[in-house]
Amino acid sequence: MPTGVSIRDVRAQLFSAADRILLRDGPSALTSRSVTTEAGCAKGVLHKHFDDFDAFLAEYVLDRVERMDAQAATLRERVGTGTVADNLTGGLISLFESVAVAVVALVTYRDELRTRLRDAWPAGVPVLTEGAIMLGAYLAAEQRLGRIAADADVETLAAMLIGTTHMLYADRATPPQALAVRKIVTTLVRSEP
Repeated sequence: MPTGVSIRDVRAQLFSAADRILLRDGPSALTSRSVTTEAGCAKGVLHKHFDDFDAFLAEYVLDRVERMDAQAATLRERVGTGTVADNLTGGLISLFESVAVAVVALVTYRDELRTRLRDAWPAGVPVLTEGAIMLGAYLAAEQRLGRIAADADVETLAAMLIGTTHMLYADRATPPQALAVRKIVTTLVRSEP
C-alpha cells in the first residue's frame, strides 16, 4: 500500500468494505486486515481513525442504524397512502434486504462489540430495535387515521413483525419471496378498510 496518499472519506470507505465482507463472508471473516484489504488501504489507516477494531465495529453498527432514518422517512411518507399491508411489506423487505440481518449476526457473534454497544444502545439489538421503533411509529400513525384497528397494540405488533421477519431472513443464501413477507404482515396486522 502506498503511504502518504490521502484517502477521501475514510470512515465511509471502511464501513462500505465491512458491508461487503459481512454480506459475502459473514461475521467471522470481518477482521481489521480484511476490512483494510477490501477498502484498498493500509491496516494502519483503520487504527489511525479508531481506538481498536471493536471501536470500529461499534461505530460501524451505529452508523448502519443511523442509515435507517431514510427508511423510516420513506415509511412515514406512505402513511395514509396505498395499503397498510403493502407499506409494511415494502418496509420490512427494505430493512431486511439491507445489511441489517448481517449486522445482527455480527452483534451476536462478538461479545466485546455487544459490551461496547451497551453504552450507546442500552437495550436490544440496535438494528432490530430501531426497526421495531420505525414500524411502531408507522403503525401508530396509521392507527390514528383509522387504518389499523383501534385496539391494536402497535408496539407489540412492530416487535412481532421484526422478530418474525428476521426469522424468515436469517441464515438464508437467498432472500425469501415478497409473498412470504406479506403473509407475515397480513397474519399479524388487522387493517381497517
